[in-house]
Amino acid sequence: MLVLLPPSETKAPGGDGAPLDLAALSTPELTPVRTELAEALVKLAGDVPAARTALGLSPAQDAEIERNAVLFDSPTMPALERYTGVLYDALDVRSLTRAQRARADRRLAVGSALFGLVRGADAIPAYRLSAGAALPGRPTLRAVWRPALGPVLAAVDDLVVDLRSGSYAALAPAPGAVTVDVLSERPDGTRAVVSHFNKAHKGRVARLLATTTGEPGDVVRLRALLRRAGLHVEHDGGTKLTLVVPADAVTR
Repeated sequence: MLVLLPPSETKAPGGDGAPLDLAALSTPELTPVRTELAEALVKLAGDVPAARTALGLSPAQDAEIERNAVLFDSPTMPALERYTGVLYDALDVRSLTRAQRARADRRLAVGSALFGLVRGADAIPAYRLSAGAALPGRPTLRAVWRPALGPVLAAVDDLVVDLRSGSYAALAPAPGAVTVDVLSERPDGTRAVVSHFNKAHKGRVARLLATTTGEPGDVVRLRALLRRAGLHVEHDGGTKLTLVVPADAVTR
């Protein structure tokens, strides 16, 4: 099973790993594109006004540009510890047992605008590049990544659960992947799409899938696994699951 997660704009600072070694990251066939983008990001950091425009940053966020400037010299840490925010708080990898963490590192991967795809244990520095960024004089990140990342995802033989947000899923599709929508249900039975806290619920799903000893091979077995864990999951056919949460649980 492969669970695809979105990255986060916020990153944990620091780290105690050696500087970035692109050749050491998993999925080495992505190295040429990673190298091209990383070098472009470092070069862009030398022109702060241009970097602000390209990355959608304000002057108050110039520290993000400084991070990019030292991309190849900064300390690294495992990807699952580098990314922060609502989803990763719910995933909470630091609380996992050794065996659970090994499964998480094996099953979880993060879709990244800079690296394309990183596994949980891949050592990466802090950086700033979102899927919607427009690097000067270069094609869109979607145009850059789709020819390289698309075949990688298409070649995955295991069940793929795609929890990426729309902009990252657009970088390259994962054919046949199971997707999960999150809806809140009010006491009167009406439902609404969960926006911000969608990330928290997907983080909990990711934690469950990362730690379970089960290995579902299709969407029906995946639904059964989630239901056994106490989640209200609906499946109307196809590869989409709907996670329904009580309205009063949306903010928890």
